[in-house]
Amino acid sequence: MKPGMKRLIFFATLFIVWEFAVRIIGWSPDLMPKPTNVADALIAGFADKTLIYDLLASFKRLAVGLAIALIIGTLLGIWLAKSKTADETLGTLVLALQSVPSIVWLPLAIIWFGFNETAIIFIVTLGGTLVMTINMRMGIKSVPPLYIKAASTMGATGIEMFWKIILPASVPYAVTGARLAWAFAWRALMAAELLSMGPGLGYTLKYAADFGQMSLVFGVIIIICVIGSVVDLVIFQRFEKNVIRRWGLDS
Repeated sequence: MKPGMKRLIFFATLFIVWEFAVRIIGWSPDLMPKPTNVADALIAGFADKTLIYDLLASFKRLAVGLAIALIIGTLLGIWLAKSKTADETLGTLVLALQSVPSIVWLPLAIIWFGFNETAIIFIVTLGGTLVMTINMRMGIKSVPPLYIKAASTMGATGIEMFWKIILPASVPYAVTGARLAWAFAWRALMAAELLSMGPGLGYTLKYAADFGQMSLVFGVIIIICVIGSVVDLVIFQRFEKNVIRRWGLDS
């Protein structure tokens, strides 16, 4: 059986069990809505275009923040890999900051930039930059010495060595870094939007919770999970597998 079919059967079974469990136990929709209640809330949200505006706003912030994160993370990773001094100083700080949840920076972002889009994009950027930096650094440092020696015997040096040998050899790590950066940036975005003024999925989640609309709360959570899973499975996992296969790293 194909993995896609297995997932479909699993989630269909999960929703059926959820539906019957709520009906049998008799939970109030204000506490635990049924999947049918959640479906009604999602249909209503898309019908009045509220969720459409939320998705567009969230994706716009994510696109800007993630693009900046990938660029900065790639450059920082290369610098740390090529400079021992930078690696021993700035590299230590990057590792330390990686352990700090992105949402922790939100109060500072609000103070620095105000309660606006810039603050949210800052959190998203920070969420993706650090993990991209670490993976890019590891990719540069993990280039097999045999590649470098072989290129040296063929006359490659300096910039030519970096662009034609080292950088291409680090692509698998860069792809993994981009995949992780997306995941961290997506989570950071949802956390930051919880305190935003909207629109956005995180904002609607907080709004629905404040007004006791549990069906919409579960609906938004499902949307967040579905988007995260689909992007990872359809885009990043496939791209990562293709890169690994191309570089002969597939076992």
